[in-house]
Amino acid sequence: MKKITTICLGVALMASSVSFTSCIDETFPTDGATSGQVGESSQAVEALVGGLNSYATQQWTTQWMPSFGYPALMIIRNIQSGEMAYGDDVSGCGFINWVADLYLSREYLVNQFLWYYETAYAGAANKAMNSIDVNASDEMKGYYAVALAYRAMLYLDMAREYEWKENDKTQPVSPEGNSIAELTVPIVTEDMTEEEWKNNPRATRQEMSEFILGDLQQAAEWIGFLPNNSKTMPHLDCVYGLMARYYMWIEDYPNAKKYARMAIDASSSAPLTKEQGLNTTSGFNDINQFMWGSQYTTGNVNNLYCWTANMSNEITYGYTGTQLGTYVRIDANMYNRLNNTDWRKLLWKAPAGSALDGDNTYIDDEIGASLPEYASLKFRPGSGSTSDYSTGNVTAFPFMRIEEMYFIEAEAAAHDNAAEGVRLLEEFMKQHRDPAYTCRVSDTEGVVNEIVFQKAIELWGEGQYWFDVKRLGLPVERNYNGTNHTTAYLYNSTTALPAWMNWQISQLEEMNNRAVNGKNNPNCSGLYSPTSQQ
Repeated sequence: MKKITTICLGVALMASSVSFTSCIDETFPTDGATSGQVGESSQAVEALVGGLNSYATQQWTTQWMPSFGYPALMIIRNIQSGEMAYGDDVSGCGFINWVADLYLSREYLVNQFLWYYETAYAGAANKAMNSIDVNASDEMKGYYAVALAYRAMLYLDMAREYEWKENDKTQPVSPEGNSIAELTVPIVTEDMTEEEWKNNPRATRQEMSEFILGDLQQAAEWIGFLPNNSKTMPHLDCVYGLMARYYMWIEDYPNAKKYARMAIDASSSAPLTKEQGLNTTSGFNDINQFMWGSQYTTGNVNNLYCWTANMSNEITYGYTGTQLGTYVRIDANMYNRLNNTDWRKLLWKAPAGSALDGDNTYIDDEIGASLPEYASLKFRPGSGSTSDYSTGNVTAFPFMRIEEMYFIEAEAAAHDNAAEGVRLLEEFMKQHRDPAYTCRVSDTEGVVNEIVFQKAIELWGEGQYWFDVKRLGLPVERNYNGTNHTTAYLYNSTTALPAWMNWQISQLEEMNNRAVNGKNNPNCSGLYSPTSQQ
């Protein structure tokens, strides 16, 4: 595995283009408009802001790893949280680097992708904001609110990813011996100067929470002016949904419950039905099923570097599927904990001889028969096309689904009143997922854990469970009797949060931002052995 310092020339990693200090200058898709055209028409502004959605599928580099934008980050979090049992990486080019706990330190390109992509994406939001004159019309305020929502989503993700949390291996001390407690990431705004970028310290948890809240409050005020109804853009329900996530992060549970309910009430979305979820051509790949998502088109897909090529097991191309066999599966413990009366259990291939063996539906029965036990059937290829990537990869993936809001509401309620959490959980589950469901615990911790588990099942593969694991300090266990995780990847954190959930900032940021130098998170790579339980 090559380090950043040995491959800079090979991939043109110039400091001026890869660090957070210059992410405002990052070029990003604009759906046909340039920043110089923005003042000419509302259509140009719409195209510019629409580019923020296109950036979600922007490839960073494909030389040796699948760094295909925001969905790649979702998959990485799926793997790190233990919800996904990642198959044998026979190609050597899949997500092994984020499973193996070997190359997560600041000097490796694996680490740099995590840092560079999100900071550049936030910089793209800043650039869009810089190009919009909010005094020109109310419509411009609506588009500005869209950029604010994207920026808030990204900073909320990064704050949770890079904030050090108590774990089983490290202390809140940088490799140089400085305290990094309560630190998140540097805040870059649309009006900062280059000199400010180069001396920009990591924001404290308090500073970051105030910054994100300010963006969301302004977005909520102006988002109603947005004339575009597309689900590739956030609307008021999505802003409220981000508020709910935000308040969960800072553990203000009454407000999390409040905004989750506001998101539900403001949304036109409804929980997916069994028929929608199990549909072999449109299951979890139709943007109209989501509150907010990103859409692939025929012009931005290839056979390997996109969502479906790495998350659909029924294809005959890509990393998953029959060509390379890097199948994605649900953790066996999670699957076996589900009731057989819960229709979501059919989203994964039932083990031979189990109660649901033979009940799964496949696009192609021959392909279905070849899949390993627990293989995901959740994310179907576009139009059910298993062999033509130009059709099969034209799908959508979610930034947010309405189901998440129901589970946030229930968990937030449970922290203050376990019985209320049970009521909300059972109400959702009986109506939408499992008519026979009963919550069998009543204590606060037990109810919270049950809600989080059901939420993890609901949002499996969507990159959200990771944040609950970190917030609640949950262990991740892959090495257990009956595990379906690949032998080489049996890393455990059986008593506390794993250290790999505290991401380390890329060394390039330290090189270009003197205020970050010496204030990085401790190294989290190489701390675990895959051959024995920790």
